[in-house]
Amino acid sequence: MINFELDERLAADTLPIADLPLSRVLLMNDARYPWVILVPRHASISEVFELSANDQQQLWREATQLGDAMKEALGGDKVNIAALGNVVSQLHVHVVIRRHSDATWPAPVWGNGSPKPYDLDEQAQLRDQLLALINGLDV
Repeated sequence: MINFELDERLAADTLPIADLPLSRVLLMNDARYPWVILVPRHASISEVFELSANDQQQLWREATQLGDAMKEALGGDKVNIAALGNVVSQLHVHVVIRRHSDATWPAPVWGNGSPKPYDLDEQAQLRDQLLALINGLDV
């Protein structure tokens, strides 16, 4: 995990939350959805298959456990977990809690509407919730 640098677009669009054993956890700055991004702390990785088999399993553990915890705690109807990378090539995994009542249901979150940045109070409240969930994970 030496020489890890976060892609500048991810840094601009997110708020740092914590580090898991493999990944940096970032909160997407869009209050329309509870949405975190996991970025494995490896230099120059753009595809899941570039990770070792152990790190691939670890990434999936982190994404699924955090998604499950977020769905339960934040009242989601569905968890979307995706690694796209068409715009930002640095490997990152989106974990998005979807609700039937959200702004774009059932369409994808990408490219629909404009992000609604968190205000400072919303940001602090969700950050605290996410940190509590992260501390309860067994990853």
